[in-house]
Amino acid sequence: MKIIDVQTILADQYMFVKVITDEGITGLGESGTWAFLEASAGAVEHFKRYLIGQDPLRIEHHWNYMYRSFHFRGAAIMGALSAIDIALWDIAGKYYNAPVYQLLGGKTRDKARAYFHVYGKTTEEMLQGIREAKSLGFTAIGHLSPLLDLPRGTVTPFETHAQMINNAIDRVRQYREAVGDEVDLCIEIHRRLSPADAVVLANGIEPYRPYFYEDPTKPDNFDSMAYIAEHINIPLATGERLHTPQEFAMLLKRNAVQYVRPDVCIVGGITGAKKIAAMAEAFDVQVVPHNPLSPVSTAACLQVAACIPNFAIQEYPIGEDQAPKNEIVKSTVTLDKGFLIIPDTPGIGIELAEDAAEKYPFRARAFKTRLHEDGSVMDH
Repeated sequence: MKIIDVQTILADQYMFVKVITDEGITGLGESGTWAFLEASAGAVEHFKRYLIGQDPLRIEHHWNYMYRSFHFRGAAIMGALSAIDIALWDIAGKYYNAPVYQLLGGKTRDKARAYFHVYGKTTEEMLQGIREAKSLGFTAIGHLSPLLDLPRGTVTPFETHAQMINNAIDRVRQYREAVGDEVDLCIEIHRRLSPADAVVLANGIEPYRPYFYEDPTKPDNFDSMAYIAEHINIPLATGERLHTPQEFAMLLKRNAVQYVRPDVCIVGGITGAKKIAAMAEAFDVQVVPHNPLSPVSTAACLQVAACIPNFAIQEYPIGEDQAPKNEIVKSTVTLDKGFLIIPDTPGIGIELAEDAAEKYPFRARAFKTRLHEDGSVMDH
């Protein structure tokens, strides 16, 4: 069996890769570089020159060839590599008539606990979303910002340090009171705080028992994350902006994370995520796959969740059962009482709709971000 074509498909706000073989077996993957998908598509075209004529089943060899052949990494490149890797595993599963997780050691679980996204520009909107998520059967809710979710491109009103911290703490209190202890709260900061402020806020919300405290500060300095982890008593979650196994190794070595958040569509696909999960297991750290993308990403995440012993919970974004997401693919993963059922179909268990790109033309994400009231750029 040989690869005869590698295609990129841009639909809605997502980029997919289809790898086609001479035996008629095709594989599907997705790139997670969501703000720079055009660049990632360009990287796929570059990798295509190597892949044509290759045996698609030599997945680890191809991963290393693409990862190590040049001097550069970067998110756009790793998103391309990830999409190709997922597609190659999809081909392997179909070739051997088995789910991908079966080729990676078999199931460690039959279903994956999921947490739902909740957004809100006001405390009232957040509380309404939290209550609705609980009513849907979710036992965990994420993307919960105690600093609220103002739209990109807006100016964030000024608050003193005391106002910001006290308002944020009070919101988390209200989140907890809204659902009781029957629902875990996954607190998301979106990298908006300095390390010092992150410590103050974490210590303030500790009584409300967050499941984890995600991305409190910028991801660039691993020592800053280690400082935060050392000074708080809430589990720290981070990693969605990292894209190599070595970056995760540096976090783990510093005891700077308790829940790693690899994005299967940006860390090198299923191969890269499996490497990261194995490292995390050795450090008694659990895995929470990052997943803000399409149902293809969800399906790929579940293949990893199914076969690793240190899986904790799966991010499940809003809208998987609604258009356009559920019309981009032929079917979606089954959700039952807050758990995603691990599919037993060959490959990653999902197929792109034939008319996905025509029905939902590509929409590049707007290039804008939030500003502070003084005009300076706010991290997000």
